[in-house]
Amino acid sequence: MTETPHGQGPALPLTASTPGTGFTQPGYNFYEVVGGHDTFVKLVDVFYDGVADDPLMRPMYPEEDLGPAKERLLLFLEQYWGGPRTYGEQRGHPRLRMRHMPFQVSPAARDAWLRHMRTAVDALELPPLQEQTLWDYLDRAAHSMVNSA
Repeated sequence: MTETPHGQGPALPLTASTPGTGFTQPGYNFYEVVGGHDTFVKLVDVFYDGVADDPLMRPMYPEEDLGPAKERLLLFLEQYWGGPRTYGEQRGHPRLRMRHMPFQVSPAARDAWLRHMRTAVDALELPPLQEQTLWDYLDRAAHSMVNSA
């Protein structure tokens, strides 16, 4: 039995009714359609360029160098959207809420994260359908990480 692209259980037929997969039709691999590795590297690089200078966001990344955080986000997003499964091989199940619990993620932090991610998504200049698919996921994920007032 195969697993979903983001390693969260058995694979289902990839159709428009398969929520959370990044796929909109059978055989459609979002990762490949949007440009694969290079696209996700650009997304993560532009995002962390904004985070590096943000007084609210930067303290949430304890490593002096943002490199490890960039790598983790890149690997996660690539796997989630149908790319290499490296994230799961190295770190196991994403458990996003659990991994973010040590940090106070307030609505203000969520909004800052979304502001930097919006800049990054816009920098990709994706076609409208792919842009909206990516943004919808990122927006939902950011809202689900809020764990403090």
